[in-house]
Amino acid sequence: MTISVAQAQLFFLAFTRIMAILVHVPVFGGQNIPSQVRIGLGLVLAFVLLPWQPLPPEAAAIGTFAYSLAIGREILIGTLIGFAADLAFGAIQMAGAAMGTGSGFESSRIFNPALGESGSAFDQIFVMTATMIFLVINGHHLVLIAIQKTFEAVPLNGSLPFDGMETVLKTTSVFIAAGIHMAMPIIAALVLTDLTLGLLARVAPQVQVYFLGLPVKVVVAMIAMSMTFSVIFPYVSSLFKNMAEGMLLFVE
Repeated sequence: MTISVAQAQLFFLAFTRIMAILVHVPVFGGQNIPSQVRIGLGLVLAFVLLPWQPLPPEAAAIGTFAYSLAIGREILIGTLIGFAADLAFGAIQMAGAAMGTGSGFESSRIFNPALGESGSAFDQIFVMTATMIFLVINGHHLVLIAIQKTFEAVPLNGSLPFDGMETVLKTTSVFIAAGIHMAMPIIAALVLTDLTLGLLARVAPQVQVYFLGLPVKVVVAMIAMSMTFSVIFPYVSSLFKNMAEGMLLFVE
């Protein structure tokens, strides 16, 4: 089978868009995943997801300047689509950071290679558990389906779909509110603990509240998180499902 230059150019455009999306999904394009694996996954997905419409060998190729603009356009489209995944995992990370702020774990921070940022052990536990939920509900399948549908919504070498900031700002506010809602139960438990320790300091000044408070807040935070997970599991699942829908919302 003869593959024309125009067909090869379309394939590379599809590969460019897919790679621009995958780098925003930690499960597929995290920094702990080797570059060879990410590139190989992008090539496989381009072969599988690209609507294959063979062009005749004599089909005219895209000019150098126009093709450079097309590559930049696909990178921009892929970045815009992947921004929804950034928002979802960013909301999870923001919720974990808010939970860990007053929990006593902030004194020690560890690096998360999947997200490329450091955090306390507490919020890393929350982020890793949320990532496991993402895999359990087949969130990676939803992402792949969303990527495939982007080629139907925005054909290769098509015009930019972005027509304003309203959709981006609205979606961003939804994900930020979701992160705050997930963190509220544990934040409330820690605030009540601080109030209790403050009253204890007033009633019994001889008690070293500072040294007593650290282990108490650690225990309270862990118990509150274990009790909260059963409640927010549907919420996290809905968050990741909305992520896949948001990936399409930005380009429709």
